[in-house]
Amino acid sequence: MLNLTELPVNSASPRILSMIIKVCVVIPFFCIFLCCTVVMLYIFASNRQFLDSSRYILFAFMLINDTVQLLFSVLLFFFDMGQVRFALVYCVPLLFISIATFQNTPLILATMSLERYVAIIYPLQCPPAWRSDRIWIIILSLWLLSCVCGIIVCSTGEQKNAEGIFYIPLICSDTIVNSSPIQTLFKTVVNILCFAAVAVIILFTYVRIMLETRKLRQDRTSVSKAMNTVLLHGFQLLLCMLAFTIPITESLIVLQANWLIEDIAFLNFFCFIIIPRFLSPLIYGFRDQSFRSYIWKTFLCCSQSNRVSKA
Repeated sequence: MLNLTELPVNSASPRILSMIIKVCVVIPFFCIFLCCTVVMLYIFASNRQFLDSSRYILFAFMLINDTVQLLFSVLLFFFDMGQVRFALVYCVPLLFISIATFQNTPLILATMSLERYVAIIYPLQCPPAWRSDRIWIIILSLWLLSCVCGIIVCSTGEQKNAEGIFYIPLICSDTIVNSSPIQTLFKTVVNILCFAAVAVIILFTYVRIMLETRKLRQDRTSVSKAMNTVLLHGFQLLLCMLAFTIPITESLIVLQANWLIEDIAFLNFFCFIIIPRFLSPLIYGFRDQSFRSYIWKTFLCCSQSNRVSKA
């Protein structure tokens, strides 16, 4: 009898240990990302030179979007890993925000590349829409477009019996809402078109900046920085597109190794969702010379204040 009662505990202990390890891996990355994001947003809000620049306004917008996207992705993954069940009426808003912010990231990258193109090609006569006091119109347009795509993805497909389906406890995952072939097809087409259009825009801006600089006499240093920035946006886009390789990597891992499904899902989630979102804004923020100098000053001030308080 003693062995029989201990059997469920022994069989469940590896799964509990695996969950603890996964939480201990994800939480530090998210906390570091959140701390760096808070510092960069504080620097942005406390310095007038950043508030008056469309480039830094778009960067702050990207930071906020990626933070929200990463937060909801981590929440949904932990809910799925812990088999937490709650009503579909609460699950859909979480999935909607996750889908909308994911869709918004490539749109922000395309907009930031176009902003660099406008700043180089029209240095003295910047179009009104790209000025710092009107850039919020473009930002609102990006939010509206990504939200419309999210609403369509969550609502398109077979209509189920609405009598009690929204209040039945379920595991909140993307397959619950996107269960019909129409929804899957629409989501695939939207993602392909969106990322292809963004890739074309980034390539177009890079080539145009390179060609225009050969014709015009401009500051070579600023032009070189603009071209490197556009290339960085292309790298960020590649990081975002890693999420589409998840089905391929799942198939390869299943063929090569005898892993559990939840372990494969965690590996893909960590490598292709968390790491790209973790690296993308941090690389851009620490690469910028102005932002980097303020970041070091902020950390130095915090360390000095801690030393004074301890003394």
